Amino acid sequence: MIDKIRNEKQYDQVMALIENYLQKATDGGGFLTLDQRESDELQKLTLLAEHYEDNDLKIMPLTITINSVVQQKITEMNITQGKLAEMFGMGAAKISQILNGKREPDVAFLKALHQKLGIDGNFILERL
Repeated sequence: MIDKIRNEKQYDQVMALIENYLQKATDGGGFLTLDQRESDELQKLTLLAEHYEDNDLKIMPLTITINSVVQQKITEMNITQGKLAEMFGMGAAKISQILNGKREPDVAFLKALHQKLGIDGNFILERL
């Protein structure tokens, strides 16, 4: 039994073992089918993977910005920035400047995000 994950290759191997145990753990009906030894090994592997993820694995946090969400909405709605400006009752130049980071979003823009695009107000406030 491995006592510490030292590199990503070992991490991948441990994750594959965990996946195998998890697949075996259910028989399709949601009933556990692991014996005590397998259950103990699954728990140890899970703790090893968690420790490696927390201390050694370099995962960059995903930063979701207001601009990236607006760009995604524009893509989903299949509209242009000009059409977005029209929806918001603002000039296209203002929208472009805000989305390109050359101008800070004002209250009218943020309010329009919430009302016109349905972006959660808490999300907006957390990113100001």
